[in-house]
Amino acid sequence: MNFVEELTWRGMIHDMMPGLEEQLKKELTSAYVGIDPTADSLHIGHLVGVMMLKHFQLAGHKPIVLVGGATGMIGDPSGKSQERNLLDESTLRHNQECLKVQISKFLDFDTTAENRAEMVNNYDWMKDFSFLNFIRDIGKHITVNYMMAKDSVKKRLDPDSGAAGMSFTEFTYQLVQGTDFLHLYETKNCKLQMGGSDQWGNITTGTELIRRKAGGEAYALTCPLIKKADGTKFGKTESGNVWLDPLRTSPYQFYQFWLNTSDIDAEKYIRIFTILSRQTIDQLIEDHKQSPHLRQLQKVLAKEVTCMVHSEADYNLAIEASEILFGKGTEETLRKLDEPTFLSVFEGVPQFEISKEELHSGINCIDLLADKTAVFGSKGEARRTIAGGGVALNKVRIDSPDERIQSSHLIGGKYLLLQKGKKNYFLVVAV
Repeated sequence: MNFVEELTWRGMIHDMMPGLEEQLKKELTSAYVGIDPTADSLHIGHLVGVMMLKHFQLAGHKPIVLVGGATGMIGDPSGKSQERNLLDESTLRHNQECLKVQISKFLDFDTTAENRAEMVNNYDWMKDFSFLNFIRDIGKHITVNYMMAKDSVKKRLDPDSGAAGMSFTEFTYQLVQGTDFLHLYETKNCKLQMGGSDQWGNITTGTELIRRKAGGEAYALTCPLIKKADGTKFGKTESGNVWLDPLRTSPYQFYQFWLNTSDIDAEKYIRIFTILSRQTIDQLIEDHKQSPHLRQLQKVLAKEVTCMVHSEADYNLAIEASEILFGKGTEETLRKLDEPTFLSVFEGVPQFEISKEELHSGINCIDLLADKTAVFGSKGEARRTIAGGGVALNKVRIDSPDERIQSSHLIGGKYLLLQKGKKNYFLVVAV
């Protein structure tokens, strides 16, 4: 596999230094992507860089994940108008371990092959760097003029940008990142750094430092920043980031994010976030254009990414959960759902509360529907709808107005799901 050709047709190259393709054809090459460890989970915005490394390893080259333990203590000015919060070492180490578990689903850290993936933390070589060493060994090789010319610096210093200026700490960030590249070049023969297009200035500072200090040649490659077709930020929902950690974003919510993408975005995302072949993707796009109402492109995209990040079992459960609202679910399906997924499925559904004590002795279903809750406006209406087969409890039809609802009916020991007709759901919470 030709790595550059592969990324080109997938729309994953924004800028690339000349000579890179020749370098990759010449020998097995190591490349790294830096990841910010300020949380104990990646979000889907990180996946672009991870997928670049995945394709790199599939092409026979060696991927290195650099966790920015040291740079996480400083803050990268690129694309930001404010400084970030700084973290202590124990938090950074914890976050690193959590990130490795997630990235292991994409990269092979265990193979005995020469291109085995590796994770490093720049805190390990930065923690012993003294200020005097830094300005002597690094600072003297890069001029202030060179650093001031970077877009990330110019934007922050522009009086019309609304930014609050730039600290010396952040100004030197590009030198710190360049030092990482130099260190990996000298210790691991790493000749390529990859990242988002906003990182071009920082990455090329590294290649310049390698040229001036080590007399070597290194390369930069960046991918476009991913935005949705409407121009809004990719990976953001009303509730915030879409995380890979199932405790932050449930697999059901994760699946729904990809399933609900627009046709234009789905065409772009399926190239970037899956490893499906070009032939398969081209055929999927063509089939989708013939029958867009089937949303086959979104369904395949959601399946591929959910299985890769979570598991096939999580994907299957997300499918079952998705079908509940369209009448295909069963009580067994409801009872299989964990609480976050259950609440995600029925988000926005009218809720009522009832005391657990009342359920111990049982409540007549008519009283529950029209007295304890407002599912029906009157008991007569409730009786007529039950007689017509239009009321269900936990996806099971209520056949008699004399049926008693008890604690054993609770989902997860806490919820009753009432359904009036095909599409009207109500949640009763036992407190």
